[in-house]
Amino acid sequence: MTRRCLVFGTLWLMVMLTTAGAWAADDAAPETPPLDSAVATDAPDEVAAPVPVVPPLAPPVEVVAADNPSDAGGSIVVKITPSPDEYAAVPVVSYIVERAVCEPKGFQEIGLVMAFALQSVDEKGRNEPMVRVVDADTIDGTDYFYRAVAVTASGRRSVAVNAPLAQSSAQWFAINKLNMLLLAAIISAAIIFFIEAIRRGKKPYIRKIAGLEAVDEAIGRATEMGRPILFIPGINDMNDVQTVSSIIILGRIARTIAEYDTRLMVPNCRSLVMTTARETVKEAYAAAGRPDAYSDDMITYLTDEQFGYVAGVNGIMVREKPATCFYLGAFFAESLILAETGNSIGAIQIAGTAMPSQLPFFIAACDYTLIGEELFAASAYLSQEPKQLGSLKGQDLGKAIAMLFIVGGGIAKTVAVLSENEGAWKVAEFIHNLFKVAN
Repeated sequence: MTRRCLVFGTLWLMVMLTTAGAWAADDAAPETPPLDSAVATDAPDEVAAPVPVVPPLAPPVEVVAADNPSDAGGSIVVKITPSPDEYAAVPVVSYIVERAVCEPKGFQEIGLVMAFALQSVDEKGRNEPMVRVVDADTIDGTDYFYRAVAVTASGRRSVAVNAPLAQSSAQWFAINKLNMLLLAAIISAAIIFFIEAIRRGKKPYIRKIAGLEAVDEAIGRATEMGRPILFIPGINDMNDVQTVSSIIILGRIARTIAEYDTRLMVPNCRSLVMTTARETVKEAYAAAGRPDAYSDDMITYLTDEQFGYVAGVNGIMVREKPATCFYLGAFFAESLILAETGNSIGAIQIAGTAMPSQLPFFIAACDYTLIGEELFAASAYLSQEPKQLGSLKGQDLGKAIAMLFIVGGGIAKTVAVLSENEGAWKVAEFIHNLFKVAN
């Protein structure tokens, strides 16, 4: 037993000594660094990315300021030759125009204009790319300094480009409206030519207008029935050309009415129209040799109120039951009310207006209708006077010339677009400029 205890004691002692040595070796061994740390320590330092250098924004090539030609003064035109950066990766999208008064400092912004590359401009319509700004708030004879800055969508600006000193002034003659003078001279010469030709006995051809051909018939019908004739000169004042044409026709109709000894009624909604109508009818009765038959009571004033006037006229129509009703002039919502009332009392009705929205009502409810231009031609048609007939033929010639150029310009433009023919472009541009109305 003692020997066994010694053996086990010896073995336990040896195990303890061995374990203590291992622990001592572990404590003495240096710590091994992690693999990643070792790699990071051995790797070279990281190189910073280079910062891109942004080139400066190109300014406008040139800025020019000058007096606006052919105007009445008070405006200066600023022309900007576009920046080359309009077509860059980060393009110029607009230009800011600034102005200084009397001295080149203290500039203030007066306008922002879109870049030439973004404008919808027909390239054939310009000789060179140019951005144009009109400063319409200037005093003639005062010194103005202008400058322009190119701007990107992000608000980045170029340096400013200055324009030379400029002043505004008025011109006696508008050169840009010379084409209008030429057209007016051609039409005026045509009118004079036709008037002289008619005076020498040449009878012009005028298309028959059914509504005017029926005037005498309508007056005769009222005479036979012993009932009055109603004439409505529209509801606009004497500053409307339709009212002027209506009063001229009234003079012609009143002369026939005086000859037939029929009663005439002309209710008005404008006092000035009433006064003009009275003078016209009085003159017509005198020309017919019946000045004694005229009375101011024929031409009356009702009211300026549109539907109050219509109600008054309808009352007259229902009470007096005229055999013939004329509606000649400018009409609006009352057109159908008047025509329907006249139709209900069995009157023969002749209407005429240049209001496109009211023509369908007159055509549907009246016996005869003068459409648009026929109302203005009626006075010449009824009077057969050389001056009025010559004016009518001269104006027709002007309309024919305009229609010819419109058709020719349309054909030239179509050919130019389809074939890229330079000659067709020039013809189309010439016709466009011929009828262009300058501001």
